[in-house]
Amino acid sequence: MAAIPSPLHPLLAIVAAAAMLVLLLPSPSLAGDADLLQDICVADLTSTVKVNGFACKAGAVTSDDFYFKGLAVAGNTSATATGSVVTAANVEKIPGLNTLGVSLSRIDYAPGGVNPPHTHPRATEVIFVLQGTLDVGFVTAAGNRLVAKTLSAGDVFVFPRGLVHFQRNAGDDAPAAVLSAFNSQLPGTQSLAAAMFAAEPEVPDAVLTKAFQVGTKEVEKIKARLAPKKG
Repeated sequence: MAAIPSPLHPLLAIVAAAAMLVLLLPSPSLAGDADLLQDICVADLTSTVKVNGFACKAGAVTSDDFYFKGLAVAGNTSATATGSVVTAANVEKIPGLNTLGVSLSRIDYAPGGVNPPHTHPRATEVIFVLQGTLDVGFVTAAGNRLVAKTLSAGDVFVFPRGLVHFQRNAGDDAPAAVLSAFNSQLPGTQSLAAAMFAAEPEVPDAVLTKAFQVGTKEVEKIKARLAPKKG
């Protein structure tokens, strides 16, 4: 008669359970901001201490540390060259968001307005269309495949963390607006055009002409249009 296997050694059982737990946990590269270690840590935006986030405010917190009403008002799209404007409700506007790993933005678009191709290096973005019709999309890192959709009021779309994406108001005579949610208190935004043609110091023309397969004159013309305004 075959022997009955003895139970797994308690230490081995603990190691096996820990290994399973590690496998089930999300990869740090896919997670949002680090988990908080206290109930609240209202950001001290004036502190010179450099941490992964903001230092905690030393004094008593107030309800205003957790309050912002700026998303109720549409942004002035006529003041931008692209016809879109982003109103952020992140930790810089709401200090109480510090260490909580969430934030919001409102994006308004003039007719035909575009939120140009950009990335959020620290967050996945989910948009909810408040009004209008939008053409949206992102480009995968594997194969440069465009994943695109036309959205209407009430629709939701997801832009995965770090991937290049855009939105365009598909309406010719009506404004559009969305509410964006992020799994970061400060997701960051890097515009591809600004990063390449408005960096300081400048990205060398030789790099840009090779990368975009255009002449130096075209590169200089784009740089002039995107250069930060002085004064």
